[in-house]
Amino acid sequence: MVLATCLTGAAFALPVSVTGIERDSDLYLDVTGGSLLFEQSAEDATPTSQEIVAAAQADYARLLAILYDKGYFGPVINITLDGVEAASLPPVQPPLQVSRAVITITPGPQFRFGTARIAPVAPGTELPEGFASGKTASLGVLKNTVSAGITGWREQGHAKAELDRQELTARHKEAILSADLTLAPGPQLRFGPLGVTGNSAVRTERIVEIAGLPQGTVFDPKQLKLAQARLRRTGAFNAVALIEAERIGPDLTLPITAQVTETLPRRIGAGAELSTTEGLTLSTYWLHRNLLGGAERLRLEAEVSGIGGDTGGTDYRLAARFDRPATFNADTDFYALAEIEQLDEVNFFSRQFDLEAGVKRIASEERTYTLGLGLRTAETRDAFGTSRYTLLTLPLSAEFDYRDKELDATSGYYAKAGLTPFLALDGADNGLRSYVDLRGYRTFGTVRPVTFALRGQLGSVYGPSLEDAPADYLFYSGGGGSVRGQPYQSLGVDLGGGNVVGGRSFLGISAEARLKVTDNIGVVGFVDGGYVGREEFYDGSGTWQSGAGLGLRYATGIGPIRLDLAVPTSGPETDENFQVYIGIGQSF
Repeated sequence: MVLATCLTGAAFALPVSVTGIERDSDLYLDVTGGSLLFEQSAEDATPTSQEIVAAAQADYARLLAILYDKGYFGPVINITLDGVEAASLPPVQPPLQVSRAVITITPGPQFRFGTARIAPVAPGTELPEGFASGKTASLGVLKNTVSAGITGWREQGHAKAELDRQELTARHKEAILSADLTLAPGPQLRFGPLGVTGNSAVRTERIVEIAGLPQGTVFDPKQLKLAQARLRRTGAFNAVALIEAERIGPDLTLPITAQVTETLPRRIGAGAELSTTEGLTLSTYWLHRNLLGGAERLRLEAEVSGIGGDTGGTDYRLAARFDRPATFNADTDFYALAEIEQLDEVNFFSRQFDLEAGVKRIASEERTYTLGLGLRTAETRDAFGTSRYTLLTLPLSAEFDYRDKELDATSGYYAKAGLTPFLALDGADNGLRSYVDLRGYRTFGTVRPVTFALRGQLGSVYGPSLEDAPADYLFYSGGGGSVRGQPYQSLGVDLGGGNVVGGRSFLGISAEARLKVTDNIGVVGFVDGGYVGREEFYDGSGTWQSGAGLGLRYATGIGPIRLDLAVPTSGPETDENFQVYIGIGQSF
């Protein structure tokens, strides 16, 4: 059966058709997807006849590779331009005009594997399922099988494993391909010394420390990837490559060379955000990525927020943070920070100064832990009056990020837990502040996928009474970070007489259904709930509020632009008409 398709129209410069294969087959899609002629025909620009001839002549090899990969080892390919075989046309003297291209393919029988053997194979190696007798004989499967065999040996320390011999026998009459592959594992090697090239500002010894390549241990490709990731996450380098030496070194060692390209050390930036509720926020920062020559990072920040908003007054923040990678070991960084902040909120006012130093342990790309020691001194004012306190803090946190994308997750989960024990040096009581943030994502469908996202938040201040607890440690509900549709920090503990303070317990629940309408546009339906209580833990004696709404998402390269319109649905005050929230990235 012969079918044809023709790409025509104002935007298509050249009609191209394919004959000899079924149009609704996977092979047809592979051929049209891999053809340069089809690619040309779909472009807005009109190709010259010389470009058409070049594309047609290149298509012979491209289409042959596609057919081989699908198991067709005896195909016949004809490509004609206005009835003339493209292979016979001189590329330097092409026709003045080409009006039609026809690709004719006679694929022949699809081959199957007869003998399918690869040896020796390292213990635990997983070979492709398609490499077996009776399966479709695909070049892609052969390549993947060799790659899996070599990878298996490399993971056992045999860094120089390679394909030593291959015997491929095709019996065209039976459409059978027999494959006999022999690997040469080579000796088991150990990591040799790490050399460094391309650096000028970052010291070589610091690059070696940050990479953390375990010299003298058995070669492991995972350690190479890990060392590369450590160097990249410093931000001091534009590019990092770890190159294995061609020759084996003394005592069966393998020298490695780190080729780096340093980035510009300094960076400055500024930002502005406008919210109907929270007003105008202006921010700026200055960053140095290599402060002392060892990829140390210093970041200075300034921010003014709440300008013209309904969140109380204007807030100010100045902060400085210093980070030193690979301080105690390759995956443990040192940090130190200083921060001055003024918060003029709806129900309280505070000025605070924080000093903190600690370590950040990067256990994997998904798991991070921090432990710090801090000093906080503050002056706060709320419904209980003015208080001054000084605390010695021990902030701890654990973060697990298994989302597929940070700003637009469709699967996986995220969890972060923070515990801050505090010892009152003056003006307060000892206690513990805790906060947990849990998020999960799951997507159904492929044409118009729907992602269901669920978030839970839990907070507690244990130890001091409500009257003696630091006002800026207490919890409120309402606004973009908790319950959309409700005014910012509208829910706390009502003391009567119009006086409201934060609660010692907090529970937040949010659910979203995200429907992708097109590649760039999505709509969202959501509902949020928040609880604030006087007691240390949830006991039902506090107050709930809720909100719901609809949102619009427009995908960009840095994340979706978010527009949410929400209304209050329950709670002490539901007379507000609606709230509007605009930002980049999903709400959670």
